[in-house]
Amino acid sequence: MLIVGDDPWARAGLAAALGEESGLEVVGQLSSLAEWWVYQPDVVLWEVGEDSADLEALEPPVLVLVESESQAAAWLAHGARGVLLRDSEPEMLTAAIRALARGLVVIAPELTELTLKPQGNDLEAEPPLEPFTERELEVLRLLALGLSNKAIARRLEISERTTKFHVASILSKLGVHSRTEAVVRAARLGLVML
Repeated sequence: MLIVGDDPWARAGLAAALGEESGLEVVGQLSSLAEWWVYQPDVVLWEVGEDSADLEALEPPVLVLVESESQAAAWLAHGARGVLLRDSEPEMLTAAIRALARGLVVIAPELTELTLKPQGNDLEAEPPLEPFTERELEVLRLLALGLSNKAIARRLEISERTTKFHVASILSKLGVHSRTEAVVRAARLGLVML
């Protein structure tokens, strides 16, 4: 695991808390994501401030520690595979990191309402504006598994650019703005199983 954050004391504290009893290996600590690839981590733990970045470009899943629901929503929209509150217990962090390393998506229990609550009058999900192509359904199913665009492209043997095109089309057809909203709406429509 690679720990990223502006505050060196916070990074050191996280490394100590997670490295001692958890059995997790901390391969490095950085103040930014600029050179994450040097460490080849399985998971990136990011203790962020107000910075923003497109996390979909990263190969390892990113667990972001946030202070609020609005930060959590923003980071999920930017490609984070997990969000926990900054004051989460070390056991919760350890479990989340292990889950991300196994390909799961992690959202703190306190934040699940944020991502799962209906938006507006979405209690009875309306069908998509246009029907999905077979390829879009394949991409949607892989989105539901929490895969990044790069991982979807590899799995389907298509380019990352084509994957981004399909994801944008899926979001548009479902009338949503984020990957998380797309998965939730697709699940309500019975297009994917969670």
